[in-house]
Amino acid sequence: MSDNIIQKKSFEFALNIIRLYQQMQEQREYVLSKQLLRSGTSIGANVEEALAGQSRRDFLSKMSIASKEARETRYWLHLLQQSNLVEVDVLNYLKQIDEIIRILTSIVKTTGQTK
Repeated sequence: MSDNIIQKKSFEFALNIIRLYQQMQEQREYVLSKQLLRSGTSIGANVEEALAGQSRRDFLSKMSIASKEARETRYWLHLLQQSNLVEVDVLNYLKQIDEIIRILTSIVKTTGQTK
């Protein structure tokens, strides 16, 4: 893994989401866990695609998608926290995703402003 902060953080977050997914599966929660797994791992996949972008526009598009996936992930985490469907502590995940959202928002704004 390179020294790219968003690449590193989104990859580490995806690994953590996989572990959370496994915990949720053990508690027989199959619907929200699948949604969370998809959106939570998609962030890093889109960051990887952005870094291999063919143009600034392609880079911006993929980073914007990563940002949207991060926000969707935050939504699922808040649902888990409020619904009490499973016994998991999502506070650390929420802190991580908020940091990722801040970084992605900054990247998208900065890239969109420089033409």
